[in-house]
Amino acid sequence: MWNQLYDPLGNKVLSTLAAALPVVVLLGLIASNKVKAHVAAIIALIVANLVAIYIFTMPAGMALRATALGAVTGFFPIGWIVLNVIFLYRLTVERGVFETLQNTIGGVSPDRRIQLLLIAFAFGAFFEGASGFGTPVAVTGAMLIGLGFSPLAASGLSLIANTAPVAYGALGTPIAGLSSVTGIDPYLLGAMVGRQLPFFSLIVPFWLIWVFAGFRGMLQIWPAILVTGVSFAIPQFFISNYINPWIVDIGASLVSMACLILFLKIWSPAETWTSPALRGHDVSATGQLSAPAAVKTPTRGEVWFSLMPWIIVCAILLLWGTGWFKSMVNPVATWNYAVPELHNLVQKVPPVAAKPTPEGAVFSFTWLSYTGTGMLIAAILSGLLMGIGPVRLVTSYAQTIRVVFASLVTICAMLAIGTLTRISGIDATLGLAFAGTGVLYPFFGTLLGWLGVALTGSDTASNVLFGNLQKITSEQLGLSPILMGAANSSGGVMGKMIDAQSIVVASTATNWFGHEGSILRFVFWHSIALACLVGLFVMAQAYLMPWMIVH
Repeated sequence: MWNQLYDPLGNKVLSTLAAALPVVVLLGLIASNKVKAHVAAIIALIVANLVAIYIFTMPAGMALRATALGAVTGFFPIGWIVLNVIFLYRLTVERGVFETLQNTIGGVSPDRRIQLLLIAFAFGAFFEGASGFGTPVAVTGAMLIGLGFSPLAASGLSLIANTAPVAYGALGTPIAGLSSVTGIDPYLLGAMVGRQLPFFSLIVPFWLIWVFAGFRGMLQIWPAILVTGVSFAIPQFFISNYINPWIVDIGASLVSMACLILFLKIWSPAETWTSPALRGHDVSATGQLSAPAAVKTPTRGEVWFSLMPWIIVCAILLLWGTGWFKSMVNPVATWNYAVPELHNLVQKVPPVAAKPTPEGAVFSFTWLSYTGTGMLIAAILSGLLMGIGPVRLVTSYAQTIRVVFASLVTICAMLAIGTLTRISGIDATLGLAFAGTGVLYPFFGTLLGWLGVALTGSDTASNVLFGNLQKITSEQLGLSPILMGAANSSGGVMGKMIDAQSIVVASTATNWFGHEGSILRFVFWHSIALACLVGLFVMAQAYLMPWMIVH
């Protein structure tokens, strides 16, 4: 048995700096744009192992086993989802139906700002709610590229838009994860998040268009932005507080898309913004703008045919996300592997845990209920219905593996870092640094959720990592554990745009390989600014508006 150490150097400042070293190396290498993302992730993983073994005194065998567990967990389920959604996307491109879908959605309005609201924000939120784990950025990024946006604009704007829905992504998986480690009712946690994020569901569409078109360009279409935000925020609040936290994104996104499309029938901007160029950026530095051929209006049959693959995806993923489906297939399609010489042999100790608690290390291979498996089935069915033969499906799948191989390596390395830092206690050391901020804890506790997502690439993983710490610290400080548990998830959503996994998915979907650093630099300060706004709002709820807290 090995107990985690949270101050291995006997100095909290030095121990925190040591704990931060892997993530600093990772983000620094990616931002430099001189090291490819998968190489940067591997280097950061090596640094994380050295820190865990030589500073935090974790036995080398345990560190290597934790690394291997994380790498496998990175592929199943996250890499598995990315691989299969890109496979489906390539099939739809090959058959021409993706272009029809682009033209259909893009044809709602020729104004590029409206296209961003409809595709990046509302349509992306639907895919976040249905599947999460990189799917919305992959789909919306590819769509925006097809409509003529530069790779940086398609990638960066998709990442900024995919924030407000993340806490309820993949049918509420982050809320379920938070509940599992805190013991707090998921309906209470979901309702509390629903009293935080709707305010940012109003802000993010304005922020998105401001980044793309500037302040003046944003003001020109403020009515459409307001309709988009309000029609998403209100259902987000009501569904999370009065129905359940599982279908929030799906319901809110459908209402938002419908309201925006109906509003555009009675309103249009005085000036149509047709340029897809990103404000303040030289096209030569952001990737060549595509110039699609003249768009022909698709027939109703062509529109439904282009929607068919995504209707299949939504139907299957909604089924895959239900509890009864998982409970039906998991008993017969699950392989649990407890990692020897690691499982339950590492203990979390106070103050991170109320009492010494063994850290589990089990790889649960639920191969049939994985979201990626549902996506693969949807891709195969869609391919067959689009007239693609079995041999071509296999060939296309092999080509997809080659295309996304580097991205899969990055994702596996990132999850290996996240798993190692969690089991070794490195992340807990960072968390305790935030927890020592006293009266400012509501602000910094929110940023702890942001850091967790930036580190792990997942709001769910961040909630699992820091959820119990949020509960313990808030109780010690006399704050509501429901408030701070929700703040971990709400703050975390703003870290989604800068985690390496999301950036790699964006660069893969837009075919802008090797430019992950450019994407990171583009979104980084937006991520910090929005996370700080969430932190200030949580502080206001804690001290000025306690009536907003769920009890």
